Amino acid sequence: MEATTATKLGTGAEPVESTEWLREFAEGYLAAWNALDPDAVAARVAQDVVWVDPALPEPARGPDGVRAFVGSSRIAFPDLAFTETGEPAISEDRLVVYVPWRMTGTNTGPIDPPGLAPTGRRVDIEGIDVWQFRGGLIWRYRAAYDFTEITRQLGLMPPRGGRAERLMVGAQRLRSKLPV
Repeated sequence: MEATTATKLGTGAEPVESTEWLREFAEGYLAAWNALDPDAVAARVAQDVVWVDPALPEPARGPDGVRAFVGSSRIAFPDLAFTETGEPAISEDRLVVYVPWRMTGTNTGPIDPPGLAPTGRRVDIEGIDVWQFRGGLIWRYRAAYDFTEITRQLGLMPPRGGRAERLMVGAQRLRSKLPV
């Protein structure tokens, strides 16, 4: 039985028409994010987009959901910036695009959801976007990055290997022995 990438991510995607078209689309998308313009990012997604990001408690749906996510990102990280770390890659069946990136920013505003106070700390993380298109717009979106590392950089989780991490692990082990 042969499973395609498209089946795994969402049946119904349309193939990317050309590398040149994708390059132009990706440049506009990156510019929209770097302008922190919710409307410009939302203009690049389909009406029925499903937007999955580790920072969201549940997927954003539709342009309004994407607009809200970009807006809350702009509030939390007013200097948020993305750079591409490589060329976008197109799957063999042309139904999935992979876009590597690096994100930097300083947390000077509340992170909502869940309502965390600003930490004043910078984040610097690499990740990859996975896109599928319909009608020349992003129809399925998934971001992949180490969200735990972001929480460590923001000071929301203790540094690896430190005393606070050991205490947290010890507390979890104690808790796991208690009846549920």
